[in-house]
Amino acid sequence: MKRKVLVALVVTLTFTAAANAGTISGKVSGVSGESVVYIEAIPGKTFPAPTAHALMDQKNLLFQPSVLVVQQGTTVDFQNSDTVAHNVAWSSVGGNKRLAHNMGTWPKGEKREFKFDNPGAIPLMCYVHPEMEAHIIVSPTPYFAQTDKSGTYKIENVPDGSYTVTAWNEGAKGQSKPVTVSGATTADFTLIKLATVGH
Repeated sequence: MKRKVLVALVVTLTFTAAANAGTISGKVSGVSGESVVYIEAIPGKTFPAPTAHALMDQKNLLFQPSVLVVQQGTTVDFQNSDTVAHNVAWSSVGGNKRLAHNMGTWPKGEKREFKFDNPGAIPLMCYVHPEMEAHIIVSPTPYFAQTDKSGTYKIENVPDGSYTVTAWNEGAKGQSKPVTVSGATTADFTLIKLATVGH
């Protein structure tokens, strides 16, 4: 009898936890291309760094993907799949130029890794091929999503609560807003394009 009660209690708690996990969905408008939407740092809450590495490839004289979003603490593998040498560097992390870094230049088939411990947008460049550009967005939480080409996004498994949610798009001013999650929650963003975009 006690075992049945315990099992029932565990099942009840499991369903309660699932019921308290919601979603944030909506649309980012005013810009073109993929945007990134993420929950900002939550006071008093920390998250373990992912053990799996993310991949940023250099192939056909392009960074692939052009936008990569990862959780803070993630290690990114930078791979050169071209027949020419490539460089990887960035001038800032989240606008902080003191976090600029140059990983050097390496030939085809080689891979180098870097762990991103600071949140923010990172403009990638290749000094060998200045036309190559991409962005890594480091989210301070595991709650993030990339939009599709229409601007639609969905962040799943978000615990009910109040958060600050930020939308980012290359060439636009980021927008943050308070969002209270209770089950399925909607949050739309309208971003304003910047007149000039530099590194």
